[in-house]
Amino acid sequence: INMASGTMATVANIAITAVSYPLYLHFLGYEKYGVWLALAVVLTFAQLGDLGINQAVTKLVAEEYGRRKIEVIQFYITTALAIMCLSGIIVLAAIMIFKIQIIALLKLDSVNAELAVRLLPYIAILSIYSFVVNVFNAILSGLGRMDLSNYIQTVGKVIAVAVAGLLLYFGKGIASMVISISVSYLFIQIVSVIYVRKMIPIRILHISNLNVQCGYCLLSFGGTVMGGSVLSMFLSPFNKLIIARYAGVSSVPIYEIAYNGSRQIRALFESPLKALIPEISRIGFDMTLQAKQKISQINTRAMKLILFFGVPTYSLIAVFTPFLLKIWFGTQLNESLPVVFRIMLIGSFFSLICVPAYYTLMGLGKVKYCFVSYLILCLTNVLIISGAIILCDTLNVPLVVSVVAIAMGLSAIYLIAQYSTIVAGITSKRVLIENGKTMHDKNSI
Repeated sequence: INMASGTMATVANIAITAVSYPLYLHFLGYEKYGVWLALAVVLTFAQLGDLGINQAVTKLVAEEYGRRKIEVIQFYITTALAIMCLSGIIVLAAIMIFKIQIIALLKLDSVNAELAVRLLPYIAILSIYSFVVNVFNAILSGLGRMDLSNYIQTVGKVIAVAVAGLLLYFGKGIASMVISISVSYLFIQIVSVIYVRKMIPIRILHISNLNVQCGYCLLSFGGTVMGGSVLSMFLSPFNKLIIARYAGVSSVPIYEIAYNGSRQIRALFESPLKALIPEISRIGFDMTLQAKQKISQINTRAMKLILFFGVPTYSLIAVFTPFLLKIWFGTQLNESLPVVFRIMLIGSFFSLICVPAYYTLMGLGKVKYCFVSYLILCLTNVLIISGAIILCDTLNVPLVVSVVAIAMGLSAIYLIAQYSTIVAGITSKRVLIENGKTMHDKNSI
């Protein structure tokens, strides 16, 4: 059920994206929408304050729910919310202190810079609220209802687009984007709390639920995955800022559409596989040869799924990209978008084929390899683009997405190689251990 919900939510998100881009471009135009996307980079960077807590909440709540220790779940939830609020306040303060420097980085003209200054405080507040909303979604996933989490988030996105479209129609301009996201977050939080309370009778905001040991567990696990999240979130905002500075703010939507569109296609195949992380964790908790065989079977089936459905899907989309984009955007289609989109599709597929290895390594607790893969991705991206700026003093969107595709390919090769090495090492080690036990039993007899 959880895997199926991932696919259905992804299909819905693709449809939402297909509707939202032409809608926003129609009312805002490339320049104003580019300003919003550049400001949204701040919201993306603010997610660094998440500290990996969401993943930790999902894992730890799932463990305690399996043991039926509702009281401990209360401790984790309340402590996680407290940590997120504290982190959010720090992020808000940082944004407000450095708001002038943030606007200067975007290199906007005076009119757009003034608009950005007015909107930035509201975006900062949204960043704090997003921390709280994400915690409640993580709780639902930990309680075994990833399907509800997926559907609630999808409906929240529909509400955001609907509210934004309505406000834009009545001439509210770029402020419509802030209001629509706020309404979406509010909906997601309210519905998530209702379902959590139905599943387990807990007191979420009771101060006695604050627990130092639970806080340590949350930060310890979250800190392990935080590094990868930081690097993952750094890639797209960095590229957007570089494009805005060297190619112009009107080029940012071209990159955004290609990058986000290709990610949506990738998510169509990746989302169902997210449900494998807890399964791999359960199987690999006490690693045996039988467990290794099950994990290998899971990975083989996942790879077959990707190759059987992914290759023809990506191929067809690549062939018909100009036609599909023409239908999508009509007269608003930028002539460089089909080329950029095709290049980004290549990188997206490179990233897709390493998904089974990535989730297996996460499930086995080998998070450091996932971190290194993100490090390879980001360093390759930054170094090549920085070199291009130094040598050419100019950039265009096709060059940037080509660099992203190369970086994704190198990252995928590393992850697959590490998965193969680790699983082979586990097998060899278990054979030695079990052979040793057999010899010990014979000697005892």
